[in-house]
Amino acid sequence: MLSKSKLSMDHAVSLLKAAGETTRLRLLALLSHGDLTVSDLIDILGQSQPRISRHLKLLSEAGLLERYQEGAWAYFRASEEGAQAELVRALLAHVSESDPQLLRDLERLEAVRARRAAEAAHYFAANAADWDEIRSLHADDKAVEAAIVDLLGSQPFEALLDLGTGTGRMLELLSPLYGRAVGVDQSREMLAIARANLDKADLKGGGLSRVQVRQGDLLSLPIREEAYDLVTLHQVLHYLEDPARAIRIAARTLKPGGRMLIVDFAPHDLDHLRDKHAHLRLGFASEQVSGWLEAASMEVTATRKLRPEAGKSLIVTIWLAASPAASQC
Repeated sequence: MLSKSKLSMDHAVSLLKAAGETTRLRLLALLSHGDLTVSDLIDILGQSQPRISRHLKLLSEAGLLERYQEGAWAYFRASEEGAQAELVRALLAHVSESDPQLLRDLERLEAVRARRAAEAAHYFAANAADWDEIRSLHADDKAVEAAIVDLLGSQPFEALLDLGTGTGRMLELLSPLYGRAVGVDQSREMLAIARANLDKADLKGGGLSRVQVRQGDLLSLPIREEAYDLVTLHQVLHYLEDPARAIRIAARTLKPGGRMLIVDFAPHDLDHLRDKHAHLRLGFASEQVSGWLEAASMEVTATRKLRPEAGKSLIVTIWLAASPAASQC
């Protein structure tokens, strides 16, 4: 949903000046498709690092770009909220899709995405055996995902926050429901996989990428409070020292009446998951997670257990809870 924010005349002129240069408009067009680094942009535009950095600085200072740090790497993308974002949308909507320079840039963008996908595939292949082992222990992923979709229903909502996004699967699965989404993960390797998967899925809306991923600690979120309609923690809690605290922090990101979906294992005795796969918790009782949700001022509205097929041992539990609705005045 576009905001109704307005710009002063002087502010509008300053934004138009910031965008009104060929390289900077090319940068805005590229960064409307998702996150890119300075190195990516150098490869695509064929310009020097100082020149690209100077243009990015001007666009960022004008509020037309957002900048995110991941370790030694900085990612940029077109702003997605406020009057600046509306201006970017309006400008790009009037740029011909058949412009030769734009077409060349987009071709090179696809090459960058292909490189990302290859790097992600290499990491995935190196760790696939570990992930496949865990999958072999619980209910089929398709059954779990079907249960998630069934519990959430078909009513569209504006904003999703996926904590511990991993490969970005929840961002893909729930894409028909949300207007925009953010996935957060601490692992740069997993974010690389998520970006590659999202590039492939090409989840766009309104001319700008509506899905983004960010590096961050779940216990120190770089996220605004009361900004999301749904927050998901899919197979995340068993990696955490303090899952109750993570739930409390996640609850603060929800708008009044927002919902939280948690997917994790029921209690089990597979100790090798602790040593081999870094699981700090061997599952959770329904009452335990429900208690944590209630302590975070949330009401549990549904729980569902998915028992494994023959030969498998892990039960998957899904909890759905809602935060208090805004008071009616």
